[in-house]
Amino acid sequence: MRHSRAPRTALALASVIALTLAAAGCAKEDEGSAWAASHEPTVDLPDLHGKKLQVAAVWTGAEQENFRKVLDEFEKRTGATVEFVPTGDNVATYIGSKIEGGAPPDVAMMPQVGVLRQFAEKGWLKPLGKEALAESEKNFSKGWRDLGSVDGKQYGIYYKAANKSLIWYNAQAFADAGVGEAEDWDAFVEDAQTLSDSGVDPVAIGGADGWVLTDWFENIYLSQAGPEKYDKLASHDIEWTDPSVTKALKTLAQLWGESHLLAGGNKGALQTAFPDSVSKPYGNLASPQAALVFEADFVGVNIATDTKARIGEDAQVYPFPKVGAQPPVVTGGDAAAVLKDSKGAQALATFLASKDAAGIWAAEGGFISPNKELDLSAYPNQPQREIAKALIGAGDDFRFDMSDQAPASFGGTKGEGEWKALQDFLANPKDIKGTQRALEKAAAKAYEE
Repeated sequence: MRHSRAPRTALALASVIALTLAAAGCAKEDEGSAWAASHEPTVDLPDLHGKKLQVAAVWTGAEQENFRKVLDEFEKRTGATVEFVPTGDNVATYIGSKIEGGAPPDVAMMPQVGVLRQFAEKGWLKPLGKEALAESEKNFSKGWRDLGSVDGKQYGIYYKAANKSLIWYNAQAFADAGVGEAEDWDAFVEDAQTLSDSGVDPVAIGGADGWVLTDWFENIYLSQAGPEKYDKLASHDIEWTDPSVTKALKTLAQLWGESHLLAGGNKGALQTAFPDSVSKPYGNLASPQAALVFEADFVGVNIATDTKARIGEDAQVYPFPKVGAQPPVVTGGDAAAVLKDSKGAQALATFLASKDAAGIWAAEGGFISPNKELDLSAYPNQPQREIAKALIGAGDDFRFDMSDQAPASFGGTKGEGEWKALQDFLANPKDIKGTQRALEKAAAKAYEE
């Protein structure tokens, strides 16, 4: 299953994000926050009084709190009781152990399409029922429905999406160094050196979390190698020893191979968790530990909850610089999948496919929905509306996170596969061939399982 992102889409999203406004964590406007309380229900839900459901997801902190509001509305409208269970970073291992132990959650939010496919093929997931399918077909484009489908049956509903091609920076640190928003990779690396010369560590990397490193690679690879190669590598139709991977790693080494360009050096980057990497540019605005951090729109949630930085003022954002002809736009998402074929589980899937459920979290901020029927007024600010509009306007022309398409043992397991190989590469950016061999060995094993 392959999906292409036309250049026009990348440019549209890039131009929107270049407004230096965040997709998450921004101050809410009244019409956004009022929407959840005032909208009319658009989907019928059954009476589930006395029923207890369990939902598992990776979300913590503000994201968990906002999703809890969605579940609260479901409880209010159905009478069911819904327990939220955090999975930790390794969703596949957590859910797999629960299934094998005979106690799976009713619904799981799956952040990796590769895991969703694996679980469906093992018979661990239940196909969406008639009501959920109808709601999904009404509200989502074919591309998003296909991402949640295996062998012609739909198992997942992509409730939440993310733009994973953003550079977040400390505006004062950039002004002090006299650098701006880099349009291409060469300028980005040059700016990093200028920032270093000004006395601030340039780039914070949450290298303790392997998924952050896969996102770095994917953005460079998509822009440099192009969409067709990206698809082939994602499906392992070409090997990780391919010259295109060599080229991408050499490009990445232009940054990772210069220890003084990384906050805390390579060793420090490997010991930094993702939330801490966001705090480095913004924890102390007067004397930041880094000038910038790369990651998705959800960085805004961390900025808003963990720092005093004002998004759009102290904290600015711009598109990941282009390495090839076009800047990259990599997306991610969380799909709701049913593990128990019960009336309650299917009803929750139906609700999550509706614009009712999408609007509740949209109104809270820090959220983008692929739901094409959700009115843009549900979002709490104009910038977020524009980014959501561009996402929906892309239709089926999008590129999904490569590691999330892979089997979990390769693309989504701590200490293994791509996560481990890229952490080793961050520790020793000179070992390009060794990194490629490690990546290919792990990929070959994972894709044969």
